[in-house]
Amino acid sequence: MANTVKITATDGSQVEFVENIIGAGGMKDVYFSPDKSYVVAFFRDKQDFNAKDRLDNITHSYKDKIFNQQGGEYWKDLYCWPTKIVEYKGKLGLVCPTYQKHFFFSIGSINNDFLGIKGKEKEGKWFASAKNQNKFLAPEEKGDWFKYFQICIRISRAVRRLHAAGLAHSDLSYKNVLIDPTSGRAAIIDIDGLVVPGKYPPDVLGTPDFIAPEVIATKHLNKNDPTRKLPSIATDRHALAVMVYMYLLYRHPLRGGKVNDLDSAKDEELSMGANALFVEHPADKSNRVKVKDLQPSQLPQGDPTKIPYTVCGPYLKKMFDRAFIDSLHNPSQRPTAGEWEDALLKTVDLMQPCQNPKCWHKWFVFDNSTKPKCPYCGTEYKGTLPVLNLYSSRRANSFTSDDYRLMVYHNQYLYQWHVNRNISANEKLTDGQKKPVGYFVFHQHKWMLINQGLNDLEDKTEGKKIAIGQAVELSDGKQILLSKEEGGRLIIVQLANK
Repeated sequence: MANTVKITATDGSQVEFVENIIGAGGMKDVYFSPDKSYVVAFFRDKQDFNAKDRLDNITHSYKDKIFNQQGGEYWKDLYCWPTKIVEYKGKLGLVCPTYQKHFFFSIGSINNDFLGIKGKEKEGKWFASAKNQNKFLAPEEKGDWFKYFQICIRISRAVRRLHAAGLAHSDLSYKNVLIDPTSGRAAIIDIDGLVVPGKYPPDVLGTPDFIAPEVIATKHLNKNDPTRKLPSIATDRHALAVMVYMYLLYRHPLRGGKVNDLDSAKDEELSMGANALFVEHPADKSNRVKVKDLQPSQLPQGDPTKIPYTVCGPYLKKMFDRAFIDSLHNPSQRPTAGEWEDALLKTVDLMQPCQNPKCWHKWFVFDNSTKPKCPYCGTEYKGTLPVLNLYSSRRANSFTSDDYRLMVYHNQYLYQWHVNRNISANEKLTDGQKKPVGYFVFHQHKWMLINQGLNDLEDKTEGKKIAIGQAVELSDGKQILLSKEEGGRLIIVQLANK
């Protein structure tokens, strides 16, 4: 039986671990505590003064900056953050909380888990390819499309918070993010390599598929060359864009059919670096995916002509255009993590349940068409579809379009962030603001909004107040005031698919 070792952390607290390696990464060996509530990870190589100083800041001042502020509890589920530093037999180590149980495969892959992943961590890479989704993963592990949007929102939010603290992850990839598509949860791991500009340089260039083009294009230069580009907040933004694209579309945005060099190593360097080109670039089609080279298990998602990036809706189309066309080689113009979060949240409000019970995606984004249908299974939507166009007040009795729409489906809820543009659906929401204030039902062939908690709800078209507990019909062209407060919204109803 393995030894239990007791040591004292640098903060004076007692740490225990069982001397039996449970995992080995690129740089560290990992051990469980006796009760498995935390792990201790020791660096195999000796760490210099700068590395120790970085780890000290990560486990103290940076941790305090994020977790010991108002709303700090929220972030505990979104990061696996190191808590203590230890030393044992001349090796430096970190104490980290154990991953939450939903981040471990409970079933794994099909055919009695022939991939052998049951009980292992749900690294994001397992879910980011069409082949894994269509051929290998057990259906119970895959989740549905809506859950991947929730995952992307949480990752964007976590990255936004790091960047707001002046920190860059430096190796943001599907290997360093755990996701659970059954619940829509995500957590960023491997926090110990955080980059602080001018203070702590990066330890690594990143993970292939996620390294920014400018980092690859300049990696041959000396580290001290001012023109060499190293991991930073700007390169995190590229990695985040790639991750969102891969989790929603199950393919890589830059891996197309273009050959930049006959030497495979040089081709990889050019295709991901200086010559990187979006596979769905509208003007330059030279890097289009060669469908004949795809395996059946990669279809339909692997073929952008069948499932183009526009299936993600208008807000995300703009973001992908910015990330992979306008700023692929212009790092300062890349969308921020906060912008990704906003676009994803607005897109979630455009989503509709697919009416085909056998469709595993189960959701699609309304594309403003007269004949809405699920792009994955081709099922056309049957029945009328209320689209709520949101306007908000800037001054008394004057409403301006927010470029924001809310799609309605049976038993969907209305929340405070729909009612008032000054409330955002983020970590700052109070418990009261998280409660629904209304819900939608399809009743006796009519769409209705039931008022659960709005004091100002008013049918402006009919000129009558809608008391709490009462309903208002969503008819075409109907104007409904949600709130008279500053930033309060007015809805104009549009019935699609009539």
